[in-house]
Amino acid sequence: MRRVVLCGLVLTLACGCATGDGDEGRAPGAPTGVTAQAGSATSVHVMWNAVSGDPPVASYEIYRGGTKVADAPGSAHMLDIVRLTPATAYVFTVRARDADGRLGPSSRKVRATTPAAVAQDRSAPTRPGRLTGRAAGSRAVQLSWSASTDDRKVMSYDVYQGGTKVHSVGGNQTATVVTGLRPGTRYSFTVRARDAADNLSPAGPPVRLTTPAGADEAGDTAPADFRATARLDADGAYYLDLSWVAPRVDGVVTEYQIQLDGQPATSLVWGGDPPRGRAEYSFYAGRDKGVEHRVRLRARLPDGTWGAFSAERTLTTGAGG
Repeated sequence: MRRVVLCGLVLTLACGCATGDGDEGRAPGAPTGVTAQAGSATSVHVMWNAVSGDPPVASYEIYRGGTKVADAPGSAHMLDIVRLTPATAYVFTVRARDADGRLGPSSRKVRATTPAAVAQDRSAPTRPGRLTGRAAGSRAVQLSWSASTDDRKVMSYDVYQGGTKVHSVGGNQTATVVTGLRPGTRYSFTVRARDAADNLSPAGPPVRLTTPAGADEAGDTAPADFRATARLDADGAYYLDLSWVAPRVDGVVTEYQIQLDGQPATSLVWGGDPPRGRAEYSFYAGRDKGVEHRVRLRARLPDGTWGAFSAERTLTTGAGG
């Protein structure tokens, strides 16, 4: 199944998915660098390194013991496992599945223990301060900050790029390296502290960094071959039919923003299983004939930034393509 989130609505689309375990070809390798860190009394943050392959990795499967508990898109290298039991030891592994459905071997086992629950703890930690950083090559940055305080204990720190959580570390750690970035790109990072009761602090001051250009400079980040037509539906309303090809970037693009007449119109999010090749989407454009519209879209890239806009298409309802 594939889950699509459109303007706050969740639709489920049926899709034919290969199990892939018996397919010919070489399955992706086991994820490396897997870590698990308790984020609160009921959550553990699992991270891993990207797995390369041809075809590329489409998704990751996270296991608790021998049971699969979550899926993550191929662009993700971290996930919060939630609804856990306080004061409990857990074992996690990660497996990669490629675009042809082949499932790779398990990573090494990693262990994490959730802390005991704290009753009636509604006090969030103080905000982290003095966030500083520097580029570490063209695809990573090093960040450090001053520790937060809490009336009980800081369990973890969450690192955000813009409004997207991209990293997490334990509460005894006040420095980290964020990888998977793009060369020649400007980023804005903030850090928030979390306690065992999942109370989250305000974000500390941002730090803005630009990764240097590299020999492996990423290509165009705009969706390619963007097409748009207007059609009259049987219900008497006009719809805009859009199609495009995802930009070629490291990882899988699962989110797009569609702009209509110069303003954001809607967001389109695939829950970990975006269409391969050409993507398609239609949305309501009213009942009036002869209305001109300008439409374009952009992708949220795996590093949390927005890519470039596609070419803009101009079309008029009732006037053909």
